[in-house]
Amino acid sequence: MEENNVLEIEDLNYRIGSSWILKGISFQTARGEFAGIIGPNGAGKTTLIRAIVGELEGYSGHIEVTDRIGYLSQNPDRNRDFPISVLEVASMGLYRDRGLLRRLTKEDWKRLEELLETVGIADLKNRRAGGLSGGEYQRLMLARALASNPELLILDEPEAGVDEMGKASFYRLLEQLKNDKNMGILMISHDIGMVFEACDTVMCINKTLHCHTSADKISPEDLKVAFSSDLDLFIRSRDHFEREHHI
Repeated sequence: MEENNVLEIEDLNYRIGSSWILKGISFQTARGEFAGIIGPNGAGKTTLIRAIVGELEGYSGHIEVTDRIGYLSQNPDRNRDFPISVLEVASMGLYRDRGLLRRLTKEDWKRLEELLETVGIADLKNRRAGGLSGGEYQRLMLARALASNPELLILDEPEAGVDEMGKASFYRLLEQLKNDKNMGILMISHDIGMVFEACDTVMCINKTLHCHTSADKISPEDLKVAFSSDLDLFIRSRDHFEREHHI
């Protein structure tokens, strides 16, 4: 893998029976790149992420990825009645490196508190995690994903369940993390406007990769092809494009 990359994918293919889910996907993600993935429902976006994080078998092609991945899955489960604190949930992000039974050090706990400070919920560290709001819980899941000090952060629709003000704040936080830590970020989102506003590059995926370029170079034709099977998302993406380009 090239030194500046944290992810390289070459000719990734996956199908179920005769139905292609992903076909001929190739791209790279560099350190310091915030890449947004857009596409209609059923386009294969989450399947792509599952392949990258090692949750998918039976695909062909080549995936090379850094060992240090932080992953915020779509709609992470939580038991509102489970008596575990915010700080304890954040500590779960260290299990892969430290082991489930290994006692964390004072330095580990200090770093976890600093991460909660970074994501803006340090004052909630002793609260029961199940009682957090949607936006607070997403920030907690982000802190957990960051605990292992990843070089690549992967997020699957992180804005789900977060109000509009919370979304804007969350995306500003991602931008800050990208700049401060020079990490690559790969994010699936249905919030077309926010993707074009926040991301450095945009990938349009619908079974195959229709384009992967800087956000300001995406054309209406790219959007039309990628969203041909989802008229509502195409209209929203086209309207955003026209507003941005004063058409």
